[in-house]
Amino acid sequence: MSDMAHLYLMRHGQTLFNSLKMIQGWCDSPLTELGVQQAKAAADYFCKNGITFDHAYSSTSERACDTLEIVTGGTLRYERLKGLKEWNFGRFEAQSEFLNPPLPYGDFFKYAGGEGESEVKERIVSTIRSIMQREHHESVLVVTHGGALANFSRAFDQYAAEGARFRSGIKNCSIFHYEWNGTYFKCLEIIEVDVS
Repeated sequence: MSDMAHLYLMRHGQTLFNSLKMIQGWCDSPLTELGVQQAKAAADYFCKNGITFDHAYSSTSERACDTLEIVTGGTLRYERLKGLKEWNFGRFEAQSEFLNPPLPYGDFFKYAGGEGESEVKERIVSTIRSIMQREHHESVLVVTHGGALANFSRAFDQYAAEGARFRSGIKNCSIFHYEWNGTYFKCLEIIEVDVS
């Protein structure tokens, strides 16, 4: 591996539950037509900027796998990892987003049979760190979820620094471009794809 590697960490495209403002978590719903278009727009962004990947990884959730397959045109083999799944929201899964408490969530969902914030952060950081420590990983695509991505970013201060920008959440198919030096992740840019 070279001294620096690049991680492109992105959220999946819009899903049916997203459009209905429902808490998704470990349950799943299919991409909407807009979600498909968002994934295609992400693919166009990578193509236009000459960005290719030597490895790709996805959450085991269908919405993330489908997004990755659209982005890569189905031509790149990828690995599905449970460690990349969304926050487990326990009994709040498939309920209205209006039931979400104010941020930060802390252990709110843990008491409902789900995960606490520190557990999600530890899981997602550990999983992505272990991916980037593998041999010959110099340009990596990882497709995950909004809550998982936010917690990864918080671990390296980027989400907190960009707090005002993300008050309404991380948009579907947003791409966080990180540089990895073997120890630490540095966010170089955040790309929000345009489907207009």
